[in-house]
Amino acid sequence: MGASKSVPEKSIHEFTVKDSKGKDVDLSMYKGKVLLVVNVASKCGFTNTNYTQLTELYQRYKDRGFEVLAFPCNQFLRQEPGSSEDAANFACTRFKAEYPIFKKVCVNGLKTAPVYKFLKASKSSLFGNSIKWNFTKFLVGKDGKVIQRYGTRTPPLFIEGDIQKALNEDM
Repeated sequence: MGASKSVPEKSIHEFTVKDSKGKDVDLSMYKGKVLLVVNVASKCGFTNTNYTQLTELYQRYKDRGFEVLAFPCNQFLRQEPGSSEDAANFACTRFKAEYPIFKKVCVNGLKTAPVYKFLKASKSSLFGNSIKWNFTKFLVGKDGKVIQRYGTRTPPLFIEGDIQKALNEDM
């Protein structure tokens, strides 16, 4: 079944999410920025590559209006078992992440976070709307609309050309 195409929001900027400490974050603060939204996990076989490359991309493009938004998720073999704060501490300590790590979310099922309903409805994958695994990535343009979706096996550095193109586009 997956996400409904009747998601009323037209932009990621219309959502408010929680940071790793539970404080509200209005995503409208990212208007005019290119975003890479990723569901992350600390105990996944793809963790080292993804976090290392996400940090590298962020460092390379943050001054040009690029942001990584990381959402810990424990839905895939319980590979993000700790608290939201544990996930943020892991990413910031081990991988020097300076981008936001938000509160743990569900990306599939009845408790899917609204922002993920929007992302999935905007760009389904070859196999439908559901997220298949950790480190699924959504590239979001300056206007808050999803440009592209990438699967777990797509390393973040592979997306660099698409990020550059999005950064060079006017709103």
